[in-house]
This record gives sequence, structure tokens and C-alpha cells, in this order.
Amino acid sequence: MVYQETSFQPNPQLPDQTTLKKLILVATIAAGVQFGWALQLSLLTPYTQLLGLSHKWVSFVWLCGPISGLIVQPIVGHHSDRCTSRFGRRRPFIVAGTLLLSIGVLLIGFAADIGRNLGDSLKPGIKHRAATIFILGFWLLDISNNMIQSPCRALLADISGDSDAMVTLGNALFAFFMAVGNVLGYASGALDLHRFFPFTKTNACDTNCANIKTCFLLSVFFTTFTISLVVWYIDEERLDPAYMQYMQDGYNNAGEAAWAQPPQPSFFVQIAVAARSTSRAMWVLYVVTALNWIGFFPFLLYDTDWMGKEVFGGKIEGSAEELGLYHQGVRLGSLGLMMYVLTMGVVSLFLEGLIGLLGGVKRLWSFTNFVLAVCMGFTVAISYVAVSAREAAVVERGTPLVSPSLGVKLSCFALFAILGIPQAVTYCIPFALASIYSKDSGTGQGKHTIILL
Repeated sequence: MVYQETSFQPNPQLPDQTTLKKLILVATIAAGVQFGWALQLSLLTPYTQLLGLSHKWVSFVWLCGPISGLIVQPIVGHHSDRCTSRFGRRRPFIVAGTLLLSIGVLLIGFAADIGRNLGDSLKPGIKHRAATIFILGFWLLDISNNMIQSPCRALLADISGDSDAMVTLGNALFAFFMAVGNVLGYASGALDLHRFFPFTKTNACDTNCANIKTCFLLSVFFTTFTISLVVWYIDEERLDPAYMQYMQDGYNNAGEAAWAQPPQPSFFVQIAVAARSTSRAMWVLYVVTALNWIGFFPFLLYDTDWMGKEVFGGKIEGSAEELGLYHQGVRLGSLGLMMYVLTMGVVSLFLEGLIGLLGGVKRLWSFTNFVLAVCMGFTVAISYVAVSAREAAVVERGTPLVSPSLGVKLSCFALFAILGIPQAVTYCIPFALASIYSKDSGTGQGKHTIILL
């Protein structure tokens, strides 16, 4: 496979300051969106346990992410490339996504209360109505995330113009602000913020549920604030409707026949044609990125639950001591995720330097993929050590309900931190490459990101 290495070498020239400011402002959207996404990853799997859903059904719930990415992002990208709104091509979709995100977050946060009002019991077990509301909100949240992030990355490419270096810089800034949002989200999940909002705790929503509700209310405010700044300060040049009409029916702006052209193919036909004409390098990009996410997602979806059950030995439906150990593990898992995104943010800032140090984007990406594989193997080793310690505690103390050793906790934190390195590369390099390949092949900027997810 052949990559355009020269596009990713460190650029000694300073970028245009006006363009840089626009890139930074647009990239801040990632912080708002990722704040809510961090809450999803760290708190929602434990939350589903409180609602009585088994892990099997939780896995089906999480399918909404890849499904919405497969369906929503290509549709949004296609139409944003052709949007002739006076507000611009990308901003209408970003605003619509924000409205959906707010609805989804509110449904998730108040699912237990709504379910109780609809007839759910307060006794332990599956709360069917609350679970239904939760799943609806969860799907809306994932759909809205895809509606926001795809036009946002396309807007970064629009602002960058013909500069491959600026495209790379824009995606690196996007990855950096994703880390900022993640830090804030994971830190919120690890704190007892519900104390500042006492109304969030109700008969149907205990302390842990109230904390989740509070965090998601903060998420709505944060995301709305960042996107409002971008919508207000970033001006987009309107796509001329006459030009789109000209491209569609083969007529010039005056309405006179200029050249014979068959009708423009439908969206799905364009996707099929684009897939057939995609270069080998782009297909390799798709496959490697898909494999990256196959490695990342199982860990990111169940890491806090893994900490609570496997590392700390707690249970969601056990004694008060078992439940306490579970939530202690979830909280420390959130802190571990905060370390993970701190590493990701630092690596994102120095990405071009790392590319030059390792001799190109291929070597950097290959190295971080090996790091990811080793880290996934270490999860098995850490679980084995934690289980062995609890078995020894049964012999020595007569109970397995003991907190893991300091060494196990530090190993978990180190694992989380190291995983931030390959994640930073995965959040930047594939999208930058896709932008460059799409621009070189003449395809729309709005459609290039979707297959990577």
C-alpha cells in the first residue's frame, strides 16, 4: 500500500493565523460532543445494570453506534455536501444534531423517573418502561453524535482549503479537544456532582442514578455552548443553488442547454460506484481502521464494568458490600479513563513530531496498533491477578470481599494511560488520510469519514 508520506511531514511554516483560529474554534465542538460520549462509555453500562438489563441485551443496545454510523453519517455527509441553505452547508446539520442530542440526553437522564411514573416497580429487577426510555434516548444520542461529528470534520476540511498540512492540523486539534471533553466527562463521572443538584435524587433514582442524571444535564449545557460559539462566529459560504441545479440537469445558469448529461445518479448508486472505484490504499485505510475499533470498542464499553466486577470483585445485585465494591471500581475506572484521555490529548498535540521521529505515518500507525494489541492482552493478566488475590483472601480471611492491591490498581491506571497513545493516532491519522484521498479523487468532504466508523 502507498501512503502520501510527504503530506504528513512536520511543516516548518507557521499556519495562517485566521485559519488556525477557525480550526481551533470548530474543533472545540469535539469537546462538547465527547463530554457526553465519555459519560456514555464510563457510566451507561453500569446504569443499564441498575435498570436490570443483562450484558447480552446491553451489547445489542450498543449496536446503535456502528449502525447509526453506517446509515446516518453517509446520508448526512451526502446532503451536507449539497446543502444550499443560506446558513451554510455544515451548520444546519450540526444544529439539528444538537437538538436531537439534547432530547436523547434528557431521556437517558430521566429514564428511571419516567419509567416510575409509567408504572415501573421500585423493587430490584428489570424496569421495562425505564429501559425502553433509556434505549430510545441512547439511540437518539448516538444518531445525534454522528450528525454532529461528520459535518464538523467536513467543516474542518472546508476551512483548510487545499492545504494537506492544515487538514492534518485540523484533525489533530479535533483529537485534542476530544481528549479535553473526555477528561471533563470522565472526571464528572468520578465525582459526586449530584450534591450540587439535590433535585436529581428521587425515589426512583438513587445516588448513583442521580449522579448520572446530573452529568448528562451538564453535557447538554456544555455541548450547546460550544456549538453556539461555532454557529455564531464561523461563517460559511453558501453553495449556489443555481450551480447545484446546473450540475443536476446539465443546464447552465441561464437555463440554456450546454451539454448533454444523463440524470445524476441517486445517493445509493453514488455510494456503490464510489466503492467500486475506491483505491487500494483507501480500502486498506477502511479495513485497518475497522480493526482498530474492533479492538477499542469492547474495552471502552465495558472497562468500568470490568473494573467493578473483575478487578474489584463487586456485584450489581449482591450485598451492600458487594455493591459498594462494584461502584468503587466504576469510579476508579472513570479516573483511569481520565488518565487515558490525558495521554491522548498530549500525544495529539505532538503527533506531527512523532510522525517525523518514527519515519512516517505508516510506521507510527503500525507501532500504535502493536501497542493496542499488547494492552488488550494485559487486561487478561490483570484480571487473573485480581481473581487470584480474592481466592487467597478466602483462605486467609474467610471472605473474597477485599479491595485489590495497590499494584493491581496502578497496573490498571498504567493500562488506561498507555491506551491513550494508539487512540490519539486512531482519532487523527485515518480521518486526515481520508480527507486527502477524498480531495484528490474529487469526492465530497462530507462523505469520507463515515465508513471509517
